[in-house]
Amino acid sequence: MTRIAIILGSTRPNRKGPQIAQWVLDSAAQRGDAEFELIDLRDHPLPHLDEPTPPMFGPSADERVRAWAERIAPFDGFVFVTPEYNGGAPGVLKNAIDHLFTEWTDKAVGFVSYGVSGGVRSVVQLRTVCGTLGMADVGYQVAISLLTDFENHATFIPRDHHAAALGKTLDQLIAWSTALAPLRRGAETTLESEEAALRGQIEKVVEGLRAKDLEAVRRLYTTDVVSFDVEPPLQHVGAAAKLENWANVFLFFESVTYEIRDLTFTIGDDVAFGHAFARLSGTLKNGAATSGMWVRVTYGMRKIHGTWLIAHDQVSVPLDITSGSGVVDLEPEPVLTAGR
Repeated sequence: MTRIAIILGSTRPNRKGPQIAQWVLDSAAQRGDAEFELIDLRDHPLPHLDEPTPPMFGPSADERVRAWAERIAPFDGFVFVTPEYNGGAPGVLKNAIDHLFTEWTDKAVGFVSYGVSGGVRSVVQLRTVCGTLGMADVGYQVAISLLTDFENHATFIPRDHHAAALGKTLDQLIAWSTALAPLRRGAETTLESEEAALRGQIEKVVEGLRAKDLEAVRRLYTTDVVSFDVEPPLQHVGAAAKLENWANVFLFFESVTYEIRDLTFTIGDDVAFGHAFARLSGTLKNGAATSGMWVRVTYGMRKIHGTWLIAHDQVSVPLDITSGSGVVDLEPEPVLTAGR
């Protein structure tokens, strides 16, 4: 069933919002065409937006923001219950919106506003913000006056016209949330397919190295790839320089085993980055077997003419600060299996 979150956008002491949000929830609960849940921003304190990377390019490093994203992601649509402060939306609501991107996109949104003039200017501002995020803002809205709709300026008294406006707002919100569902499923499917394509390219790197097939490996890098490898110089620029590194490896190995562990990707439209652990081992030219060492690998990927290619990679090991030497005897944490 369609899931709608009613988001209370004020956190001030003595706020009027909880009465209005509860009225929205109680009214909506009488319907049978969606599930409704109230989310109070006071329960989700967030830092002022200070992310080094825009939310559209991947998840936040801040646990509070990731928790907020997980709270919002399951919903199909939203009702923002918002006051009007100085002709606009409250900062705490704008901040909560700005911390996310994908979690809002292709979802419908409706508005219940309140203020001296009904809070309508807050909604005008929020419609622009939500449209920029790819949300569908419904035409109907509820406007509540602090001057005429509160008894003794304290207790909210909903009128018939409020109930009628809310009913029409929810009608549109649920219809649009349902209509947008295929787009949301399509986005999820696209992300899964892009991740599969990225993992497929890294698997081709593994296969090419095991076969010592430099030409197969070459096809997986951009021509201007920049590689920060474990051996000098500080950087290797261009596909030829990167392939020369692998050619030098093959001079020492009769057979090559290359393995990747714990590969993780964060994916944008035409760029992605990933990180993993990797180990090169095998049999040397003199017949001796070597187990190699685990290294850390970071991939910067670009999608060029529909194909993901490695534009940057970095291979490193931890450094022992006291000795100035690389630490090469570490291993990744073991993978836990079910029941253990």
